[in-house]
Amino acid sequence: MIDKRVILATETNPVQEELAKHYLEILRLLGENPDREGLLKTPKRVAKSMQFLTYGYNIDPEEVIKSAMFKEEYRQMVIVKDIDFYSMCEHHMLPFYGKAHVAYIPNNYITGLSKIARVVDIFARRLQIQERMTTQIKNCIQETLNPLGVMVVIEAKHLCMQMRGIEKQNSITMTSDFTGVFQQAKTREEFISLIRK
Repeated sequence: MIDKRVILATETNPVQEELAKHYLEILRLLGENPDREGLLKTPKRVAKSMQFLTYGYNIDPEEVIKSAMFKEEYRQMVIVKDIDFYSMCEHHMLPFYGKAHVAYIPNNYITGLSKIARVVDIFARRLQIQERMTTQIKNCIQETLNPLGVMVVIEAKHLCMQMRGIEKQNSITMTSDFTGVFQQAKTREEFISLIRK
């Protein structure tokens, strides 16, 4: 498993060098002068930034959950809400960001609360669409912990809608996905009421 701190601390690596060459060419194609003072280090900075923004490809989210899995008889709802995340839209490679709310009802096993937030980060730090990310988080928790049910709600703002195209600055996109006992309306309503408090 690659720790994101390793990516941040790495001065250079072969992937960064290759990415930097492409960003240098992109600057030229945009009509910029990559030799001017302000842009001299930009290709390397952007390459390093992109590696950090997509570090989720290098981490197995199931292994993260398994690293802190504990046997426990608790069978009520566990909620981690307001998990801040930042991701990159795969269609325009512009950021989308917001909050994820995740709940599960244990079935003999729980995981460390921070691991739920890490799973959100791992899937967010890839080129993404919000709908897929919602389902990936749900599936990862369901398949690894085998709880009685999982529900994920994501609220996000998309810069591809705010900065370009339709230019609707205040729009928020919401997605949800659920399994097991969350298919019952009463259980979903309890979750929604708890994350709204």
